[in-house]
Amino acid sequence: MTKLTKKVISSNKKAFHDYIIFERYTAGIVLLGTEIKSIRKGGINLKDSFAKVEDMEMFLYNCHISPFEGGNRNNHDPKRTRKLLLNKKEILKILGKVKQDSYTVVPLELFIERGFAKLEIGLCKGKKLHDKRETLKKKDIQREMERFK
Repeated sequence: MTKLTKKVISSNKKAFHDYIIFERYTAGIVLLGTEIKSIRKGGINLKDSFAKVEDMEMFLYNCHISPFEGGNRNNHDPKRTRKLLLNKKEILKILGKVKQDSYTVVPLELFIERGFAKLEIGLCKGKKLHDKRETLKKKDIQREMERFK
């Protein structure tokens, strides 16, 4: 049995700060040749990106993948819309939650598994200001406890 290797390329720290994450899904992502080369070098930013369901397909918006320096005229548009690969059941479940309960679909981290780029997306709701402050207080208390152990 082979061990699955997961190499995290980029993480969306802002999403963990701004949203309460309820469910996580792993999706494949449709990329061009120069995009995957740029991702392997770490040239991706998930900060302001989001995902949306259109015509029973999920798409990723505002994800910035830097142009590959060795990719002459075959380079891609850095902020183009990219298709996410999910099962129909997963898309229907996400679509139902987004429409009924006003959830948001936010990318959490991008990793490479067995040579393929995968995106972990989360079904989230936005935190209020007092929730963010409470989270920071809990982290500070945890850090203090760890320091005195």
